[in-house]
Amino acid sequence: MTADYTGVSICAAGPVALQAAKMLQEELRLRTGVLPTLVDMPKPPCIRLICDAEISDKDIFRINTSDRCVTVAGQGIRALIYGYSRFLRKAELDGEKINLTEPIDGEYRPAHSIRGHQLGCRDCSNTYDAWTVGQYTRYFLDLMAFGCNMIELIPSLGKGGKNALMPLDPDDLCVQVCAEADKLDLDVSLWIPNDTYSVEESAEIRRRFFEKCPRLNVVFPPGGDPGDLPAEEFMTRVKAISRALKQTKPDAEMWPSAQAPHSVQDWGDAFIREMQARPTEVAGVITGPNRAFPLDVLRRKLPAEYPIRLYPDITHNVRCEYPVHALHDDWHFALASTLSRECINPRPQEYRLIHRLTRGYVVGSVSYSEGVNDDVNKMVWSDMDYDPDCSLTDTLLDYARFFIPQAPAEKIADGILALEKNWIGDPAENPHIESTFALFDALAREKPVLPDNWRFCQLLFRAACDAYVRRRRVFDLRLVRTAREAIGADEPGRAREALLTPYPQDVTDLRALLDELAGRLFRLIGQQLDCARFGANHWERGATLETIDLPVTDREYYLNRLEYADSLPPERRKPFFAGLLNRCATPEGGYYFSVALHGLEALGERQTPDYYMDFQGDRPDVNNGSIPISQLKLFDHFSFRCKLGGFTAGDYKLRVSYSSRKTPDVSAHSVTVNGRVIYCGGQYGGEKDARFDLDYLAPGTESATYILPASCFENGCADLVIEEPTVGVMLSEFWIFPA
Repeated sequence: MTADYTGVSICAAGPVALQAAKMLQEELRLRTGVLPTLVDMPKPPCIRLICDAEISDKDIFRINTSDRCVTVAGQGIRALIYGYSRFLRKAELDGEKINLTEPIDGEYRPAHSIRGHQLGCRDCSNTYDAWTVGQYTRYFLDLMAFGCNMIELIPSLGKGGKNALMPLDPDDLCVQVCAEADKLDLDVSLWIPNDTYSVEESAEIRRRFFEKCPRLNVVFPPGGDPGDLPAEEFMTRVKAISRALKQTKPDAEMWPSAQAPHSVQDWGDAFIREMQARPTEVAGVITGPNRAFPLDVLRRKLPAEYPIRLYPDITHNVRCEYPVHALHDDWHFALASTLSRECINPRPQEYRLIHRLTRGYVVGSVSYSEGVNDDVNKMVWSDMDYDPDCSLTDTLLDYARFFIPQAPAEKIADGILALEKNWIGDPAENPHIESTFALFDALAREKPVLPDNWRFCQLLFRAACDAYVRRRRVFDLRLVRTAREAIGADEPGRAREALLTPYPQDVTDLRALLDELAGRLFRLIGQQLDCARFGANHWERGATLETIDLPVTDREYYLNRLEYADSLPPERRKPFFAGLLNRCATPEGGYYFSVALHGLEALGERQTPDYYMDFQGDRPDVNNGSIPISQLKLFDHFSFRCKLGGFTAGDYKLRVSYSSRKTPDVSAHSVTVNGRVIYCGGQYGGEKDARFDLDYLAPGTESATYILPASCFENGCADLVIEEPTVGVMLSEFWIFPA
């Protein structure tokens, strides 16, 4: 079913509806090049906007279509924006032609009362710091098209923090942006960490800022991340700030977060005790990264009258709350190393799953975001907050029609899903990556105007990144195989020559394309994809070009070890090379495991929840040839567990590579097999092998070797547990080999 709305006019009655009509005029002009006329009497094809005071909630809207006349009714400006955006989401535009693709009649009611995103102007953002007030307003309308009703800002409270990209002081920008949000009836939340001033000073500093804000609905002080206050002091400050808030904004609410400081033990239990006193200054509680409790546990412990707002991290990929493939944490190290923590990262299917796992406990969410690298994720998440059972396919088709009308919606939607599938498995074994790049590259060639659309440009950039990583890895793996053969033949010179082979043209052309697209994204939206040219705060802050060339195989590590071998006495070189080639091997009947190479699922037992993967691969000062790829993932948790079999050769040895970071007072680091204690004591115990560590381990790591007597195995089976109850264990790999 399609309905032709080409040449549509707009009818509005009253000042609020007229305000919405003028915004709709501009939306259509941007997409068709034609400014629709405003008329007093509706005549098909037309869109009529009506304010209806009898609609009970300002987030509800109604649409009725009859005889090519669309009537949108809502309580006020917010609902009218939702309503006309629904029309635009379902309309295909081809030049001046406008076709409505499907029926949109009905009443629309949100499932969650809070649906928002954090858009903080601070110097560590990868985009927002470069924005004008007008760009913020444009993005507010984009978010509202997918049901957003709250934005969260980050004032500096007079502490400065203005970088060269910022057009305004962060506090001035925040105040002006609050005014723009108010015009759209968009709720405003402020994320404000604690400071070191006295309770009274802190409250007064905030009160003065609150007074300046034209609109303010919620204040969010995080308990941790950042923050190191004991829960009792944190809540004392929360209550004082809440009282100061009410002095200037009587209807605004205080929502502290149950994010726990790493430095304060038992913070979560103390926070719950404070909340069980039912402080009237608190309206609800937020939970997010570095949470004190899993979401279900927090809901069980927190008094029922306090709702929970989720603070989901939809912007990061590693070292975060929801790493890529969060339930398995198996994102391939080659992609994780080069694309890093904050790259352009559409993950619609995964975030749909996470939304389903969390939505029953909360009244809504305001996401954690550092820029537009997560733009697709924002729209997907907001759409699910409004309608949890919405079709993901429909959301992505709407995204394409609304934001990239120059391209076929089906191809854009398929391309977004394809980008998520690019991240499955080893990129060298995923030819799908090339077809994804081909899809976006072909669209760019067919329609040269598309790369001037920043959202399309982002998708093309990510597709090119994935293809660049894949081609590098495929090429490097061949070089490493050649080098290993040469080392085995005692020809280190030939090995070095092979490893220094330059990349072919198809790889270097892709690298040049990345530079071109990065420059375009900076001009279009202020996205900062490297530090020197575009002013990114740090390699970890969305600066993909700072990490895209990092090692994706052991190519650089072998070059490093060849140089190291030159420093050895002649009699040491041959055994060193033999050990290098067999570094990840064990004699027959042995077993080798690497978190990076094999993934946690290969352990045969699910790790206990909330483990942390301290990924090393995207750190330019670490992944520089000094670390083998087998050590790029550092598992960090209180326990590490696996189930293994096949150990029938008598006594064995277990060698584990650990982080060299130690805590002096640890006394219960333990290794057990089938419940039998092999070692218990300080970190890490066991036998030391300084030569092995120097020759084959990355700096900052060390090995410990334990005897596993034959009697600890059960018909060759071993349930291995390595644990420590206070600071946990950090390990990257282990070997089990006959003693």
